[in-house]
Amino acid sequence: MSEKTAINPESHPAAPAKFSHGVRKGNILQVAGQVGYLPAVDGRAPAVAGPTLREQTLQTLENVRSVLEAGDAGWDDAVMIRVYLTDTAHFAEMNEIYNAYFEEQGVKVPAARTTVYVGLPAGLLIEIDALAVLG
Repeated sequence: MSEKTAINPESHPAAPAKFSHGVRKGNILQVAGQVGYLPAVDGRAPAVAGPTLREQTLQTLENVRSVLEAGDAGWDDAVMIRVYLTDTAHFAEMNEIYNAYFEEQGVKVPAARTTVYVGLPAGLLIEIDALAVLG
């Protein structure tokens, strides 16, 4: 059996509970829900990329990407992406940002995706997780 390995990039703030930012087991990598926090700075509380959906979505996608890369994966390995929004009115704008981002990344075959609406801590508008299969 393959060993389960925690993936916790140094650029990410410490998780607020006992979980890993990602977990790899064999050729499966699950990225935990990421939000729009800027890279961690020692001694400072996590800071949100900005108040807008655009700022938070782009930072959130970069945070997911950094966990994928730390687990030896990339967007082309992602088979499922889950998006969690706090406001149904953000759906169309998020899709525009999301589509442009993946076009810029050169992803040829997009991952499957689902979007749901949730409550997040104050100031956070979006959370994204991903499931990747490597090799």
